[in-house]
Amino acid sequence: MSYLSVNNIEVIYDHVILVLKGVSLQVPQGKIVALLGANGAGKSTTLKTISTLLRGERGDVTKGEVHFQGQRIDQLTPNELVKRGLSQVMEGRHCFGHLTIEENLLTGAYTRQASRAQLRDSLDKVYHYFPRLKERRASQAGYTSGGEQQMCAIGRALMAQPSMILLDEPSMGIAPQIVAEIFGIVKDLNVRENVSFLLAEQNTSVALRYADFGYILENGRVVMEGAAADLAANEDVKEFYLGVSGAGRKSFRDQKFYRRRKRWLA
Repeated sequence: MSYLSVNNIEVIYDHVILVLKGVSLQVPQGKIVALLGANGAGKSTTLKTISTLLRGERGDVTKGEVHFQGQRIDQLTPNELVKRGLSQVMEGRHCFGHLTIEENLLTGAYTRQASRAQLRDSLDKVYHYFPRLKERRASQAGYTSGGEQQMCAIGRALMAQPSMILLDEPSMGIAPQIVAEIFGIVKDLNVRENVSFLLAEQNTSVALRYADFGYILENGRVVMEGAAADLAANEDVKEFYLGVSGAGRKSFRDQKFYRRRKRWLA
């Protein structure tokens, strides 16, 4: 049985707009699974469906089920899921700008009944993986860089001691070298701490470099899935998501006259 299982989910916003159309995916324990697709494909909605944050945005799951560790969870509250070991890092980071980095991190342990010593141990672990945060721990989060805020958001999730993290667009608005650093830390957490990850990402090239498996969403449907290495080598994925075809990289000017022909939708 998969650690996280999403089965035939359909989601409607405002009782009218059908966003997800029969989405199914699996995340094995101790693996990194990438959820790929263009903006508006339904990646964030899928993560919010799993974490049950969808209800706060007038979204309803009209069909399907979500199971975590063998139990159905789509009827639970977000704080109950955090206590069970499932945390989400939202798109856009959502740090508390007026609080320091360390104060932001401590909010992540709110659902735990931890002693001061336990909280200090958790902080030390976060600072071990994110030494940059230790340097900036007394700085107000609102005055730190986008990369530092993303690290803070992931570190805040780690303070809840999760066994799985839903990571939404970690590369958004961040310099490429910082993106590589963050993904490298995610891989370390996966290998050393056995934290499973489901990450939604538009940067297909980076995501497939670090993931074990991937799903591609188009218009609220899963149109392709497979091992990360196989997807990275797939000609369709290269052409439509990496901008590379058998003839080499296409120029922006050529794109104006290029008609997309997705063979998996034919």
